[in-house]
Amino acid sequence: MKNQKAIVETRSLAIGYRSSGTERTIASHLDLQLRPGSLVCLLGSNGAGKSTLMRTLSGLQPALTGEITIDNRPLDDLKPAELAQKLSLVLTDRIDAGNLTAREVVALGRTPYTGWLGTLTKDDHSQIAHSIEQTGITPLLDRHMHQLSDGERQKVMLARALAQDTPLILLDEPTAHLDLPNRVEMMRLLHTLARGMHKAILLSTHELDLALQTADELWLMHPDGKILAGLPEDLVLSGAFEATFARNGFSFDRTTGTFIIHQPADNAQICLEGAAKPLFWIKRALQREGLGISAHRDAPCLIKVFEAENGFEAEISFQNKQVKVSSVQALIGQMHVFFPSPHIRV
Repeated sequence: MKNQKAIVETRSLAIGYRSSGTERTIASHLDLQLRPGSLVCLLGSNGAGKSTLMRTLSGLQPALTGEITIDNRPLDDLKPAELAQKLSLVLTDRIDAGNLTAREVVALGRTPYTGWLGTLTKDDHSQIAHSIEQTGITPLLDRHMHQLSDGERQKVMLARALAQDTPLILLDEPTAHLDLPNRVEMMRLLHTLARGMHKAILLSTHELDLALQTADELWLMHPDGKILAGLPEDLVLSGAFEATFARNGFSFDRTTGTFIIHQPADNAQICLEGAAKPLFWIKRALQREGLGISAHRDAPCLIKVFEAENGFEAEISFQNKQVKVSSVQALIGQMHVFFPSPHIRV
């Protein structure tokens, strides 16, 4: 992707707000590039300025200083009709589509090309059909927008953006209000479209785990007004990812790629060993219950874990006692017997 010519480039960009003669800078000194064929996820905590950056890049909000170019042309020089053929935008806000069907909404994506009469040509119909196929919304076409679920509406709006046939697509939190299966499907679809249709796609999201799995590049908005750009893996391994979301009470585990909630824990009393898959979940449950994990086999309690056909089996050794269990619930119950503690909830 680095060899591709950037479709969007910012130079010394500063974003923020002007009001009543005062200026509030959200982020500055931004030198960013977005290339065709790549899915870039914009991440940051609430209030970091993600939506402000998206609005600025799309021309909805003026930059404070610096320059934005789209396809080698300054954004400020592009007329609305020209910009509409280079950039399509999908916002989080629920748009009132009146009594329009999904098919009619997708067709609106061709508006920048149809002129005053809005007559669709053969090429327009072909582009609409291709967008419908790419997003898999054929079963929705004759339904009215108010009859669709949030996930279905998002797919229709994405199809409209694809019908607009721009090299650049910006999406502000496209997975907001979606359930987990639809969030996963939306991110998978966007990654596929970026690669398959050679689009440059930038989206803002709070779905950190999905962004780590699907993004070609991350833009991390730090609370200090800086943005770090790079491969997800590089940003994780360098510590930049966890630094962006650092808070008291939890930490980011670079090994598993997950956030760990810090629970009040007793002294390390349990040693775990055995099959990795069940071990991961057992360890998480024990830590949630406030039990400390030790790396040494001379800990008061040793738990050996084995994979089984229907899950796992565990052998618990404690003070010359041995107990076998085959569920996490039973294991936690046994820990309550061995280690009576206000932290343990059964």
